[in-house]
Amino acid sequence: MIPKPLIEPEADAERLALDGAVAEAVRLRVAAGPRPSADADAIALREILRDLPPAASSTVRAVLGRIDAANGAPLVVWGAASQTLAADRFGLTARVAAEPEQALAAVRDGSRALLDLTPAKAWWGRLLAEPALRVTAALPDDRHGLPRALLVQRTEPGPTGDDRTFWATDSKAPDARIIETLGTAGLAASPLIAAGGLKLFMLAGYVQAEDGRLASAPGSLSGVIGAAPLF
Repeated sequence: MIPKPLIEPEADAERLALDGAVAEAVRLRVAAGPRPSADADAIALREILRDLPPAASSTVRAVLGRIDAANGAPLVVWGAASQTLAADRFGLTARVAAEPEQALAAVRDGSRALLDLTPAKAWWGRLLAEPALRVTAALPDDRHGLPRALLVQRTEPGPTGDDRTFWATDSKAPDARIIETLGTAGLAASPLIAAGGLKLFMLAGYVQAEDGRLASAPGSLSGVIGAAPLF
């Protein structure tokens, strides 16, 4: 057979210019460095995503997630869901931990860790005894489903205007009774997961660990372990 002649594609100056503008914007944004806190990032991100159609929004989030990976603390992941979610959000930059204890040890040393929520491991219960380690994000972070993994950092999350707070307890009371008790105190709660004799709930809004409404919350060992923004 006679090979077909190779035809050079026509130059597309308009798209090339747009692609160049994206590359230059990424270069400048990486050089600018990270914002001072996770909540500042979330507030800025909401402003950026406002009025963007879904396809553009997901693309912008992917680009900004990789910029975050380039500027932020090293990322460690534990669990299959966390590996998938981290790759989607931050690219293939994370180090995989064999156990949640290894991931939390990395956070103590200055990294951040994304860990699966699974009934097999109540790793999040350790945060009750380590207030220096806090949940600062939950993925997926939209309001169409439950989070499958939590991001832990050595920092205190701040309010962003649209958050969910994570509260753990060792109460053996039924979930419905715990929700009712918290509701009477003015807190809207929903169960997330139970493991190792502990239960993890989501509280609507940003709730501080010292919030007086939690004073009579069920359980002898309970408390806020962090908060995460919703988008």
